[in-house]
Amino acid sequence: MLNSTQTLYQPHNISVSDYQKMAETGILDESVRVELVEGEIVDMAPIGSRHAAVVNRLMRLLVNATDKDAIVSVQNPVVLGDYSEPVPDLVLLKPKSNDYEDALPQAQDILLAIEVADSSLRYDLQIKAPLYAQFKIPELWLIDLQQQSITMFQKPVENQYSLEITLRSPETISPLLLSKIKINLQQIF
Repeated sequence: MLNSTQTLYQPHNISVSDYQKMAETGILDESVRVELVEGEIVDMAPIGSRHAAVVNRLMRLLVNATDKDAIVSVQNPVVLGDYSEPVPDLVLLKPKSNDYEDALPQAQDILLAIEVADSSLRYDLQIKAPLYAQFKIPELWLIDLQQQSITMFQKPVENQYSLEITLRSPETISPLLLSKIKINLQQIF
């Protein structure tokens, strides 16, 4: 009988650099939805029509509201340290004249990360939220499609957010660092 507390093997963590080389050389197929989280390649949940519709609505609302104050990035990777390249559903980035053509955005570039969860709520809460907090992403919105709610996570401290607020329609939400943006939750759901 194996002792489950013993480490029987040491997994090989994949770096962001190695992960990107795997994609460039075709080892990772572009059609496969994966992301790199803490050195592990993780399959992403499929995107259903409801999930896609909410992402599209949010994108339209944010693009119209941000003007030149932020770049709205939709389902694009961000680099968090040497071992993580997650793919948030939406991110508001600090403006950059070349739109991050020279390199993927990093933690210090992110004003707000948004995850839309239909079947991925536990993963987003237990894996991605602590990852974003670890890298001091100032704010995360987790949109729960089942509950038709948005939980705002703010003020990262020691790999967790110290402030958590859940809102439902007809509440209005504003990003912490872009308070002039006002989105009524009725516009999302």
